[in-house]
Amino acid sequence: MSGYESSKDKIYNEILGSIDYSEYTSDAAVLDLIDEKITARAKEAGISLHEMEHMRQDIYHSIRKLDVLQDLLDDPGITEIMINGSSDIFIERGGHTIPLTQHFSSKEKLEDVIQQIVSGCNRVVNEASPIVDARLQDGSRVNVVMPPIALNGPILTIRRFPEKPITMEDLISFGSLSGEIAAFLSALVHARYNIFISGGTGSGKTTFLNALADFIPPWERIITIEDNAELQIRHIPNLVRLEARNQNVEGCLPVTIRDLIRTSLRMRPDRIIVGEVRGGEAIDMIQAMNTGHDGSMSTGHANSAKDMLARLETMVLMGIELPIPAIRSQLASGIDIIVHLGRLRDGSRKLLEIAEIDGIREGEIRLRTLESFVEDGEKDGRITGHWEQKRTLCHREKLERAGIRATQALSDACGSGREPPRHPAGGGGVLSLRSGNPVPVAARDPGEHPLWKARGGETAKRVVRPVQGDDGQHPDSTQGRIFGGERDP
Repeated sequence: MSGYESSKDKIYNEILGSIDYSEYTSDAAVLDLIDEKITARAKEAGISLHEMEHMRQDIYHSIRKLDVLQDLLDDPGITEIMINGSSDIFIERGGHTIPLTQHFSSKEKLEDVIQQIVSGCNRVVNEASPIVDARLQDGSRVNVVMPPIALNGPILTIRRFPEKPITMEDLISFGSLSGEIAAFLSALVHARYNIFISGGTGSGKTTFLNALADFIPPWERIITIEDNAELQIRHIPNLVRLEARNQNVEGCLPVTIRDLIRTSLRMRPDRIIVGEVRGGEAIDMIQAMNTGHDGSMSTGHANSAKDMLARLETMVLMGIELPIPAIRSQLASGIDIIVHLGRLRDGSRKLLEIAEIDGIREGEIRLRTLESFVEDGEKDGRITGHWEQKRTLCHREKLERAGIRATQALSDACGSGREPPRHPAGGGGVLSLRSGNPVPVAARDPGEHPLWKARGGETAKRVVRPVQGDDGQHPDSTQGRIFGGERDP
């Protein structure tokens, strides 16, 4: 142990012995005590002014904050924190995983920090219950695994979320999808298509779901259901947020996602948004989509849109015993669109596929790929590519009921057998955030809706729509994505 670390530990222990825990001690009093102890030892231990300031912060964080973890949580550029025992800490920054030299002074100190986190969420973690999910005050998602399950010491994983929610326009600027595809998705949300988002761990499913929810008209009643509250929907006044509960230290019974979905059906929602389905709650979510709650959304872990359907079948069977044909019938009638996301080898996150569910043929759910991401190569260590339209949307009834239509000329042009449009990754500038409806809706302005206007609300400014051309018409590619010409097989 270095002289600096040795001095810090001695001062830390002296301060702990000096604090009267029978009385309230303010943060300012703790800092004064730290300054006093450091000053007394500085000359003796040869501590520089820079080291004194650093030591002051470290000791304060150890006593009143989250020790080594505090500096990482205060850094807005860090998106993930991975702690594998007291000595190994990794972070994700800019899509890349980076090892750190910082470490906890002992296994016991890391355990103290973990207990501080989970107790703040009214959760308990110990040898009898070694796995727990929780969240920090800023909304960051926390997962803890303790010994004896974790063989190398306590494991702490924290998924950070930005204070300002990432919007669809942000995702376009990041190159996660093109402007035309975003406009297409905005129209699907406005028309109340049921959308399921799939992807692997860390592919950005929750972020994408949050951005997609920005397209929901502000006068609707929305209910969100999550294991740990992460969604940041801020433009909906009539918003109900529900969070599942594990059994806690008071012995309160757990409240599951299934319980919350069933309860939400009695709360007159226009849409239900489930943060993620992992098990038997899938059947309740699908039944909600099939019973008049059009426009609902959820996410799930899978390697492709096709795999997501197979996983959903398995999840439904975890909750109820049904014949496979009955499950597939429920899935095919409940879900309209699957959006598949991925995290590429360069760390970037992209929309990889949009697929439409087109009923059942010969006992199998028919999945039609509408859009897919095609890699072109690599440049400066980053993957380049484009989105390619494979087919046009087949089921347009909801769009037509919502008043979303394209001119016949544009429809014919898209269905004329030309090569599918290519849209480069990172198509920023294609869209602008304006007040008004999602494109290509040319009907009423959401801000003029009587219920929204009565509340004194503004027009939904987050809704994305493309820049119009000189002739006032919308770009062909956006219209073609929605309608096309003849319905493709």
